[in-house]
Amino acid sequence: MKPRILALTAVIFWSTAASAFKITLGWLTPYHLVLLSSAVSTIVLWSAVAIGAGRESSASLSLSTLVMAAARGALNPFIYYLVLLEAYNRLPAQIAMVINYLWPVVLMFLSVPMLGQTVTMRMGLASMVSFCGVGALALGGDPTGGSLSLHAMGLALLSTLIWALYWILNVRSRGNAVMNLARSFLFGTLFLVIFGLVGGKLRSIGSIDLRGLLGAVYIGLFEMGITFVIWLRALKLASTTSEVGSYIYLTPFLALVFIGTAVGEPIGLFTVAGLVLVITGILLQPGK
Repeated sequence: MKPRILALTAVIFWSTAASAFKITLGWLTPYHLVLLSSAVSTIVLWSAVAIGAGRESSASLSLSTLVMAAARGALNPFIYYLVLLEAYNRLPAQIAMVINYLWPVVLMFLSVPMLGQTVTMRMGLASMVSFCGVGALALGGDPTGGSLSLHAMGLALLSTLIWALYWILNVRSRGNAVMNLARSFLFGTLFLVIFGLVGGKLRSIGSIDLRGLLGAVYIGLFEMGITFVIWLRALKLASTTSEVGSYIYLTPFLALVFIGTAVGEPIGLFTVAGLVLVITGILLQPGK
């Protein structure tokens, strides 16, 4: 029972992320939101390491370990969240959220050249079904009454590629998962600070609205930080991965509920159809 409770807790927290992004972007720029939430997440993750969730001996720290951590940090949180939140800033939350869930399909194809897997007819069918979901989103248009930006949709699609690349680097990384994530966020936050200094984006950080700061703290805690630790704990306590792994597919559907209630977006029928197609394509992947 305990691993299932932990898994459902993580799913509920992750389900609120799209709404939290959209609401907080009303007070913060994508850069400031990524910077502040990444800093919060870095503190949370290193606190988890300090109390034993990801402790390792100093002997495991090497130059190659640091280089890999820097590479992961460059992808996530640095580039990934800057691109993703720019998409959220320009699209309805429901559209950006559904497109972002294409990342397992993108991962499937990247695994061919990067992990030595082979393309199968089932992989092709799965990808076609999922991408038909994006087609449904485009066909349905903006359910809030505006017009969909193809550029913004392209950013959302790009975020799936970045996340898939990050996931592959994680597969190739050895060591404790919490420690690896803590190191990645430390480097990613450092890159964000340097990016802000070079671009002059840090100058206005002192005038940030308190509501935006609170939103960034929430995202740093429950999208990027502590929820990951909770999910790993659920996986560790579960007798099999499938015992809790299937709960993750509840996340986008719960996210639509939060988007409709907290953000106030009218959920379009094409959005629901697109999400169903995207998830169906993921479930059709080999090994699912």
